[in-house]
Amino acid sequence: MIQDNEEKYFNDVKQKAQLYGVTISDSEARDLLRHLDLVIEANKSVNLTRITSVRDGINLHIVDSLLFIAADLSMRESRGRLLDIGTGAGYPGIPIDICSSVNVTMIDSVGKKVRVLQSFVNELGLDSKSECIKSRAEELALQRSGSFEYVTARAVAQLSTLIEYATPFLIKNGKAIFSKGRMSDDEIEQAQITAKICGMKLVSRETFELPEESGHRELLTYVRERDSKVNLPRRNGLAKSEPLYLKHH
Repeated sequence: MIQDNEEKYFNDVKQKAQLYGVTISDSEARDLLRHLDLVIEANKSVNLTRITSVRDGINLHIVDSLLFIAADLSMRESRGRLLDIGTGAGYPGIPIDICSSVNVTMIDSVGKKVRVLQSFVNELGLDSKSECIKSRAEELALQRSGSFEYVTARAVAQLSTLIEYATPFLIKNGKAIFSKGRMSDDEIEQAQITAKICGMKLVSRETFELPEESGHRELLTYVRERDSKVNLPRRNGLAKSEPLYLKHH
């Protein structure tokens, strides 16, 4: 599908990434498009994404994922470990993997998606520095507590829930970077309360407009400064059903 217009798409990806201060090499651009091609193909049999055109995929998957690097350019050179929660088709995990030195762990609770994701990773030759795990965040946090420099999540849940999910995974001074669309004042306020309880501090909130009026994004970066006031992770589902901001307000 992409091969027919490869040169056009190739230049498109490079130019759009550059708009956000992310310079990508020719081989990175090719791998990003290859991944998108695999996603569009796999989507015919497994429900991975609502996005089925290459143009939308470039804006709403590739560029959207590269905004995480735009929000924290130090990620490109880092040899640390990054966890992508609720990765779905591998966004932003795979683009971050392709365009940086970090070692990426991607988790999703749907086994079918994880199997497809693993096939993408193998096909793209990323298997030496990335892994795909079927797990809920709360369950994996019991085994991998304090072992990641970065945690990312893209449009997975409310900000307060994401903060609670991310906290136990992070080393001290590790960063959680979340991508959101438009947020209500309530969501921001609830996140502030939750961050305080979890020992996290908001250090950056950047606003981006995706190309061709594809959408508005805010990237929020939290740093784990202190130990959490509550034991994390809590039991499965509590982050959503009994949010911390209600208990400690």
